[in-house]
Amino acid sequence: MSTLAPLLESFFTERLSAQRQASPNTIAAYRDAWCLLLRYAQARTGKPPSRLALEDLDAPLIGDFLNHLESERGVSVRTRNARLTGIRALFHFAAYRHPEQAALIQRVLAIPTKRSSKAVVTYLDDNEIRALLAAPDLTTRIGRRDHALLVIAIETGMRVSEITGLTCDAVRFGTGAHVRCHGKGRKERVTPLRRDARKILRAWLTERNGAPNDPLFPGPKGRALSRDAVRRLVERHLATAAATCPSLQAKNVTPHTLRHSCAMNLLRHEVDPATIALVLGHEHVRTTYGVYLHADLTLKEKAIARTAPLGTHRGRYRPPDSLLAFLEDL
Repeated sequence: MSTLAPLLESFFTERLSAQRQASPNTIAAYRDAWCLLLRYAQARTGKPPSRLALEDLDAPLIGDFLNHLESERGVSVRTRNARLTGIRALFHFAAYRHPEQAALIQRVLAIPTKRSSKAVVTYLDDNEIRALLAAPDLTTRIGRRDHALLVIAIETGMRVSEITGLTCDAVRFGTGAHVRCHGKGRKERVTPLRRDARKILRAWLTERNGAPNDPLFPGPKGRALSRDAVRRLVERHLATAAATCPSLQAKNVTPHTLRHSCAMNLLRHEVDPATIALVLGHEHVRTTYGVYLHADLTLKEKAIARTAPLGTHRGRYRPPDSLLAFLEDL
């Protein structure tokens, strides 16, 4: 066994799990990046992953691997950069364990991320939201579950992982009714619930009749829904809603679109971006400014409407006649 294998084991067990207490999503993302890199290195060098040395993973090989991800596996620039982040994390760790490889490590850490274009976010307007919420069949248990899930997603703007992680005791009624979730970066977030959402969730919890730690939205076997299950759920009801709301056919709607729809609804009602950042659980308010203010066409139209058209003479209005001035001053 080479020095790379124990280094990788220490990185995942000691650095990520014990020292940093990284989230399961972070560990899974770094694991996937390294599985892909090790398989690529095996194909290039002919060595099995357990026999690879750290010096086998030099900057040229990793650069070729990143190009391979884009050209042959067809991943996006953002995914390419995410894989590079996982690789860099181990090489930062290797700098402490193997200082004798400092030159190789620095060359790998110098590999730059690639800039990517940012598309305007997709979101649903009020008519599209109403059509989507009306799509589930409320005469069935699954339909009522799906309806409650969609209401939570649009009302609170939770991420898919936050919704699937909700338990029955996450919802609180009475004064200050709210739902509590554990968000990205292990941050706990509390979001108030409006009256209509409280009514729907109260009815669903009564029908659900689960223990406090049971998943709020269970699958057929009683376990929490997976991310793919939520995606299929949204796609299924989206197809139904598109029959009555044709504008949905032109949009690429995913579960994350419901989060965007919540943010844009708040923005249209003139809620300040700092408050929207609190509702969505953003780490920095600049995320809200950069994503949602850029997508708000109405805000841009209002700003343009305040300006004077080209060629317009700027200055105070003066009545053309003294008699008109007298009348207008009355």
